[in-house]
Amino acid sequence: MDSISNMLITMKNGGNAGKKSVFLPYSKMKNAIAECLKKEGYVAGVLKKVRDDQPVLEVALVYVEKKPKITEVERISKQSRRVYFRMKDIHLVRNGSGLLVLSTPKGILSGKEARKEQVGGEALFRVW
Repeated sequence: MDSISNMLITMKNGGNAGKKSVFLPYSKMKNAIAECLKKEGYVAGVLKKVRDDQPVLEVALVYVEKKPKITEVERISKQSRRVYFRMKDIHLVRNGSGLLVLSTPKGILSGKEARKEQVGGEALFRVW
């Protein structure tokens, strides 16, 4: 399992377990993804901390009516198969109730931001 999939599953499982926050090994990519999820309201906060001399990312989870905001995740691009979307291929996820996250030349962006910036990129995952 790659590190992005591990991050997503950890956040989903943490939400299902009722945790306020989860800790993930730090990387610039994970930090950028967490910040994108924070902008879109899927996580409450993102902090870089040090635990046992290792940098970690603390991600505060969001709950709506005592249910986790992240109920399902779907990894699109994997190590074995990369999937790229052009700007015109980017559509709403679950009629607007979900989020598509892409890696673009302008950084990690949500589907809405990518359409606004008129860029395509590697489709990382969908979350709802």
